[in-house]
Amino acid sequence: MCRRKSTYVTAILIPLAVGGLSALLSRNGMAAYQTLEKPPLSPPGVVFPIVWSILYILMGISSAMIWCSESQEKPQALKLYAAQLAVNFFWSIIFFAFGWRLFAFFWLLLLLVLTAKMVKSFYQIDKKAAYLQIPYLLWLLFAAYLNFGVWMLNR
Repeated sequence: MCRRKSTYVTAILIPLAVGGLSALLSRNGMAAYQTLEKPPLSPPGVVFPIVWSILYILMGISSAMIWCSESQEKPQALKLYAAQLAVNFFWSIIFFAFGWRLFAFFWLLLLLVLTAKMVKSFYQIDKKAAYLQIPYLLWLLFAAYLNFGVWMLNR
């Protein structure tokens, strides 16, 4: 049974909480990040929490749409969602808190693969839910560029 309003609120709060906790755990490394050489097109630091908040909200809405579906594919799709969210959680800790920039890049590639599989899985259930994940997928590609660029410029 899907109680729409509470389902959507909960689904939005989950990725926001995951992202918030990850940011909290990696906050000390963010100051060091400001001193690093960055690749062209690197946005100012204030952009990141805004973009991630929007992406987490879209992620939550999308996951609620899948949760509310009657599809037999729903459990597999939600497992992929949970897996990518867990990998997402650890990326900032790896990149910012530990400063493992190259490892973080490969971790981000894993996140990209999981997210692409999740989008494909969501698409088979609810096309709109999948489309809501496209900005996230694009941002991850941009994040991979930034991550690799930071690593290259600061080896």
